[in-house]
Parts: sequence; C-alpha cells; structure tokens
Amino acid sequence: MASPTSPGGAGVPPVLPSIPLAPEPTRSAEERSIGELVREAAEHVSTLVRAEVELARSEVTAEVKKGMQGSVFFIIALTILLFSLFFAFFALGELLALWLNRAVAFAIVFGIMLLTAGLFGLFGYLRVRKIRAPERTISSLRESAHVLTHRGHDGDGTAPHELDGTPGAVAR
Repeated sequence: MASPTSPGGAGVPPVLPSIPLAPEPTRSAEERSIGELVREAAEHVSTLVRAEVELARSEVTAEVKKGMQGSVFFIIALTILLFSLFFAFFALGELLALWLNRAVAFAIVFGIMLLTAGLFGLFGYLRVRKIRAPERTISSLRESAHVLTHRGHDGDGTAPHELDGTPGAVAR
C-alpha cells in the first residue's frame, strides 16, 4: 500500500523497481539489432502502462474513500429525517384533532401514510420492471467466445488452408 504524502490523504503509488532511476549504460543504436530495440521499447511501454494504471488506481481509490465517507453523512441525515417524520405525522394528527375526533384525525394521517407508501411502492415497481438484461454485452461475449473457440478453423470445422503452399499464409 502506498504511504499518504498529501494532506488530503491521497496515496502516492509505490516506486516500481523496473523504472530506472539513473541512466542505464546502453550500446549505441548501430550496435543493437532491431529485435533488441523492439524488445526494449516494449519493456518501456509496459513499464509506463503499469505505472499509469497504478497511479490511476491509487487516485480512484482515494476518491472512492472520500465518497464513501461523505455518503455516511448523507445516510445519517436521511435516518434523522425519517425519524423526524414520526413527529411530523403526530403534529398533523394533533392539528386535525382540533376540528375532528382525535381517533379520526389519526386515522386520516395513517391513511395518508399508507397511500404515500403505496404510491412510492408503485413507482419503484414500475422502475424495476423496466430493468432488462444487458443484451449488447451478452451478444458481444457470445460472439467473442465463438471467435475464440473457432479460431484457426474454417466454418466447417477443418483447419484453414495454406495459400500457395507457403506455411503461415492462410486463406480465410
């Protein structure tokens, strides 16, 4: 795990051992083959990509932690609001009791609460009913699985045919 270095608590990714800290002794480009140059470039690109991914991961992790801490305060506020509704309903019942029988006033408040709960339950049901399977993702995964399982084979299940007798040249 990275050690926090900034006041906000964001972590800095650990130093990767494959990143050179000092210039490496290298032979001149004329002395190296194309294969060595390509291998070296691929290593550097791989190291760079890993370092970028690690940096992105550490930044996202720090931001997610901040978001989670903030959401705790929203949950506490929502809980207090829900408990305070209890007193609001009692106040409404007492207010109606000024003009109606007390039992009737509280029955009206109870009916309003049931009606509101039923209405929100209906809204939730209508939203959940619209949820569908991710068809494009499923189709893409099936297509990828089909391509990977039939890689190197023609549609009839046989191996691909070589072109002009040249190994590696394949007709598709």
